[in-house]
Amino acid sequence: MSAPVAWAGARALVVAQTGGLSGSEVSEASPVTLQTVLNALAVLVLAYVVARATSAVLNGLADRLTTQRFRVTLLIPVVKVGVYGGAVWLVFRGVFDLSSAQLVAFSGLLGAALGLGLKDLMADLFGGLVLVAERPYRIGDKIAVGEHYGEVTDIGIRSTTLVTPDDTAITVPNYLFFNESIANANDGAAEMLVTVEFYLDPAADVRVARRIVREAMETSQYVYVTEDHPVTVRVTDDLHYRTVTGKAYVDDLRNEFAFETDVTDRALAAFAEHDIRSPRVTPGVPDEAVE
Repeated sequence: MSAPVAWAGARALVVAQTGGLSGSEVSEASPVTLQTVLNALAVLVLAYVVARATSAVLNGLADRLTTQRFRVTLLIPVVKVGVYGGAVWLVFRGVFDLSSAQLVAFSGLLGAALGLGLKDLMADLFGGLVLVAERPYRIGDKIAVGEHYGEVTDIGIRSTTLVTPDDTAITVPNYLFFNESIANANDGAAEMLVTVEFYLDPAADVRVARRIVREAMETSQYVYVTEDHPVTVRVTDDLHYRTVTGKAYVDDLRNEFAFETDVTDRALAAFAEHDIRSPRVTPGVPDEAVE
């Protein structure tokens, strides 16, 4: 059966079920022609091009607005939903030439068919709509979901794309976000908290080590310090080593690893000058294994 004939049959079935036409009137309903199918495809292709172009423009604008970039990227998934939703509405309302009641009936039949045959796809689509509505994360956020961590670069109708620290693009189906916990490192803010840890020998002078770590963080070119975003350094003691943990905010979350590298490099150089050594035992090794 050809696509135009099949589409015409579907339209006739919907019209008959709505009670809007008699059986003879259904048979006389104008069939869906090849030109109609081409028009529908043209609408969908145009929607795709518009959605991609709009996303590119908004991403470019967001890159120029460092502190306000998340307000711009927030619009991207909303625009996609609006463009694709409008395209589907035009296809069913204009191409099939259905009334409002018939359109509702057709949507019900289509939804039932998709629910039975494409339930995973429908779960992804529904997940995309929920993500746009609830906004647990935005484009540009650093999130961890499952075993993946990275920056959100795209929120689509079906999936979300993350770019990991090693520049690998990970596509995560949207339905997974209903079953997995999501850790959002910045929650829509440009600045982000970064933690840097150093493991020291128990005999090391931790007071000097704390001062070195604090100075390395406070003097970094990437640090962001205010009353609400202070630099903190704490020390924890273990049987075989001590841990010095420094926490500070970066001015732009994209500088997360540049900041970590900068602080680590300068702190280790200062440790060497003050004879502050690393532990002889690998951190995390059980005490029984050491003994």
